[in-house]
Amino acid sequence: MSVIEQYARAHVISDAPPEDDRPVRVVLRYDPERDPRCVRIGLPGAGAPEWPVDRDLLERGLTEPVDSGQVRVWPCGRVQAVVEFHTAQGVTVVQFETKALLRFLRRTQVAAAEPVPR
Repeated sequence: MSVIEQYARAHVISDAPPEDDRPVRVVLRYDPERDPRCVRIGLPGAGAPEWPVDRDLLERGLTEPVDSGQVRVWPCGRVQAVVEFHTAQGVTVVQFETKALLRFLRRTQVAAAEPVPR
């Protein structure tokens, strides 16, 4: 099985002035050999963290608010979803277009259903 990687445009919500509110490219990654239940979300920039997110949590969060303690996901209107990451250093909030997350999750579901090569 190969790693699935998809880039998605997102907004990182912060206290920065509105002129800095440009979309960024976020990488969505799924490695079924590393952990078939988990996807990883990485923000751009040197040293930026890559957060593990349970695939089921991300999928459920597209239709209803869900929480795993360090990660919260909820729908924001009909076309957007918010993923909120909590760490000891603070909170990072990322707003995605729902269709980008759905496209990525469908690809991971297909990969997860593939038989393991012998």
